[in-house]
Amino acid sequence: MDEISLPVLFGILAILIILSGFFSGSETGLMTLNRYRLKHLQKAGHGGARRAASLLERPDRLIGVILLGNNLVNIAASAVATIIGLRLFGELGILLATIFLTLVILICSEVTPKTLAALHPEKIAFPASYVYGPLLRVLWPLVFVINLITNGILKLVRVSPEDAAAHNLSSEELRTVVTEAGAMIPRRHQQMLLSVLDLENATVEDIMVPRNEIVGIDLSLPWADILAQLVSNEHTRLPLYDGSIDELRGMVHLRRVLSLLADDNLDKEKMLELARDPYYIPEGTPLNQQLLNFQTQRRRIGFVVDEYGDIQGLVTLEDILEEIVGEFTSDPATRVKNVYMESKDSYLVNGNVTLRSLNRAMGWKLPLDGPKTVNGLVLEHLETIPEAGATFKFRDYVFEIAQTRANLVRSVRIRPPAKSTRRRARQ
Repeated sequence: MDEISLPVLFGILAILIILSGFFSGSETGLMTLNRYRLKHLQKAGHGGARRAASLLERPDRLIGVILLGNNLVNIAASAVATIIGLRLFGELGILLATIFLTLVILICSEVTPKTLAALHPEKIAFPASYVYGPLLRVLWPLVFVINLITNGILKLVRVSPEDAAAHNLSSEELRTVVTEAGAMIPRRHQQMLLSVLDLENATVEDIMVPRNEIVGIDLSLPWADILAQLVSNEHTRLPLYDGSIDELRGMVHLRRVLSLLADDNLDKEKMLELARDPYYIPEGTPLNQQLLNFQTQRRRIGFVVDEYGDIQGLVTLEDILEEIVGEFTSDPATRVKNVYMESKDSYLVNGNVTLRSLNRAMGWKLPLDGPKTVNGLVLEHLETIPEAGATFKFRDYVFEIAQTRANLVRSVRIRPPAKSTRRRARQ
């Protein structure tokens, strides 16, 4: 080394510092790449993304070659700096070279390139991937030995490098990704995606029409009354039952019935012939599962039954789709069913309104881990059927019983907290 001039040594030292910065910055860039954007670019045919993804399949090998190169150039830089220090300052030059090189590597080869790579990982990682592929093949024997030792140590703590490719997002992590997407995903689309994720947390009881509100044709009634119901009914599919909804006989489509009615060729027997067997849904079925069940069974309506086989309510495919896209209506004044705004801070709510729909429509935060309806919430809290005019406070919401019946609360006046988000209700 005595024959090498100082300018050449300084040039070698500068090159080694630049190489150290390359190894440090590219390591940060490759490790901070967005794995899902990387997969998207890889499928789009991006060469750098394809090479980077191949390297990241085995991060132990990638880290091995990066740290091998980084340590080699840092040690070489330390040796060159020591020689320069000895030539310039003698024995004191060793201390000065150590201090100088530490500061230069810290600033120029660590903090600066790693910060740049963390801010713009793709601009650093993709070009670097063209270098690491050939470098890994050249240094493979040495990297293999290093990985063999390190992987053996990792296995002692039950960690396997092959697990790196098995990283998946949980539903809560996916929810965070959608929420934080900002302007990349329109607000309306964000709400729909979050609603799809919410389906697994809700069951058919959360959205079903309760049995006392099921509209159908009672075959035990006189034929004249049945005809009147057929003509005035607003639903396209109706259950047929005999005296009670528990005596369900089938589901009939009005289109098929009215064609016979127009030909004056309809009676109870013909209606039963046209009816389809009812479809039953066990209570507690998650909405995402029921959506798939409707698809596989080619059904649009099902009856929710409890463990004893008693009908609890009715669920339609439209009800589940409305959980995702919102109410199928173009009139903003009817988006919240059975909720009436009396003043800017008071709402009259029917007792059969579900807490889930109320929270979604009004921006409230009523608990969903207990009763499903407003009536159920009131009865559980008071542990009795209250009289009209009774008032109580529940989680900063003021409830005033407006109307009761023998066994339920028909309507409640609710005043939400002042800070609660409000949306327009039907007036």
